[in-house]
Amino acid sequence: MLLETSGLTKRFGGVVAVNAIDLAIAEGQVFGLIGPNGAGKTTLINLISGHLRADGGAIRFADADVTRLRPDQLARRGIARTFQSIRLFKGLTVLENVLVGRYVRSRSDALASLVPFRDAARPERERARLLLERVGLGKRAGAFAGELAYGDQRRLEIARALAAEPRLLILDEPAAGMNPTESAALREMLRELAAEGITIVLIEHDVRLVMGACERVAVLNFGRKIAEGPPAEIQADPAVREAYLGVADDA
Repeated sequence: MLLETSGLTKRFGGVVAVNAIDLAIAEGQVFGLIGPNGAGKTTLINLISGHLRADGGAIRFADADVTRLRPDQLARRGIARTFQSIRLFKGLTVLENVLVGRYVRSRSDALASLVPFRDAARPERERARLLLERVGLGKRAGAFAGELAYGDQRRLEIARALAAEPRLLILDEPAAGMNPTESAALREMLRELAAEGITIVLIEHDVRLVMGACERVAVLNFGRKIAEGPPAEIQADPAVREAYLGVADDA
């Protein structure tokens, strides 16, 4: 397994936001993480990506204990992510945002790659342009990130995360602001990335996207994992239906 958590726990005062979560995610898998608002999904990935420190349990990545590592250390090991609240450099161009994401893997100085006439910048800028083409933003490379529509900003965040050449890509609601056509294109891109060996953890309220893209899905409710399995099994699970609908499924 590429990523494993065992008994992972996080408390905020008297509230247990993540309660003894066990996960095992294989390399090249698209793994969905769903649940009602406040279920603990974002807290869980904040623990995995080092943005929060666990109160209990362990995280293993590529056969190493990474429970106490910082976000920058995890990024160098191959974990990249996007955020529920967009965190772009809106005063930089679309291309420059991707170049900043490339910093983790680049042998050249990050600032040097932002200077277009520097020889050292050319390979990095070319790779950044290819990533923008992949997410459908190739024609917007020179636009300022703050000028993009909300759905395009989401796609730019994905390109910036991919610039770090991650083994594990964590996406927190990447389809927010996307129309059905864009969401379908995102689904196909996730499948392509997985086929290339990139492992993906997907948090998303678009259940159609999750069920169409993921091989396995885990469901959280009040900080606990209440179900895990293939999409068809999760859709039929009475506990999952109750968590989302608020009533038992008596049918």
